[in-house]
Amino acid sequence: MTENFFTRLQKDEKYIMKCCYYVFAVNGLYGMIMGSLLPYISDAYNLSDTISGSLISSHYVGNLLASFIAGILPLYLGRKRSIIFLSSFVTIGFAMMIVTGNPLLLLLSFFFTGVSRGSISNFNNTIVNEISDSSPAAMSFLHSVFAIGALLAPYLVIVSSNFFGLNGWRVAAGVIIVLTAISIPLFSRMKMKDRVVEKGSATSYEFMKQSSFWISAGILFFYLCGESTINGWLVKYFVDSNILTIGYSQFLASLLWMGVLIGRLSVSAIGDRFARRKILYVLSISTTIFFIILLSSRNQTVITITILGLGLSMAGIYPTTVAATGKFIKEYPMAMGVLLVLGGIGSIVMPTLTGALSDRFGLFYGMAAIGVALGMMILCVFLYGYKDKNYTEKV
Repeated sequence: MTENFFTRLQKDEKYIMKCCYYVFAVNGLYGMIMGSLLPYISDAYNLSDTISGSLISSHYVGNLLASFIAGILPLYLGRKRSIIFLSSFVTIGFAMMIVTGNPLLLLLSFFFTGVSRGSISNFNNTIVNEISDSSPAAMSFLHSVFAIGALLAPYLVIVSSNFFGLNGWRVAAGVIIVLTAISIPLFSRMKMKDRVVEKGSATSYEFMKQSSFWISAGILFFYLCGESTINGWLVKYFVDSNILTIGYSQFLASLLWMGVLIGRLSVSAIGDRFARRKILYVLSISTTIFFIILLSSRNQTVITITILGLGLSMAGIYPTTVAATGKFIKEYPMAMGVLLVLGGIGSIVMPTLTGALSDRFGLFYGMAAIGVALGMMILCVFLYGYKDKNYTEKV
């Protein structure tokens, strides 16, 4: 990884990259800690299931809106001021959670965390893509540190609860407050120039007229359809289908993320040696194959090996797809926001669709719908590969 892109960067660029990696690890930590904290917050403030569910929804609404805000605000405040302002919302949000049980204020606090999460995702993906010259290795390493944060999230809550009992969740939230507050002085020391873009392209959506953008958005949409539903329904599927115990199912959920982490580190190490289309060919096909094996097996050993393979395969699809849209992201400030929103829609729609199909036809058929989404992802990947190969040959 370092030999491929990091060592050729200038000193100021290296500092910016380090900031992005730190902040994205923290982003993964608090982004994935929401589900772990929610039961404690609900008990502490005696919230109904409706309110509890609305809190998570509020977080994702903020996350999606931030994708647009983070694209527009830098045009007025500059990139550095914008990210300092937007990243501060998560610190405020967790502070509000600790001190108030008012449902409206809690909804606002979760919304604030979503705003920061989406803004940081937009900023980091854009900056790392720009500085590394759309390097799949740099993008995969960025998303690897996110996975590290995500893996640590439940353990932060467990350790805090073991030491501090019922107030352990507040201690965990306090740790998040400290870690996110550190990002503000780190961002303030970045030396970066605001992008000079033509007046027309600053808020232009011309990129949406190009088929290449929509193909990349399609890859991301269908990938996130699969990722979000697999992460959300995996444990429930194994337990409700009487395939595995709840304890072993939880272990497999952690093993999936471990596979994702190893896979992203692997792509970050060798990603620059291969064409992006070839990486996407291998990963999209292997992801689909592993998922089909997973769904058709009831053997614990086979399922365990398949889960690890699924995580390894899924790992590099998101960062490589973002790298594939590099030319749009550099030319159009709104491109990253639109890309993340389109992908985010997939992560919201598919889990709900799976639930609806499960209620009507059974959980197996709800999960099988993920296979259809993964098949559509492969189609989009081959469309991207066809256009990318023709472009490369012409150049």
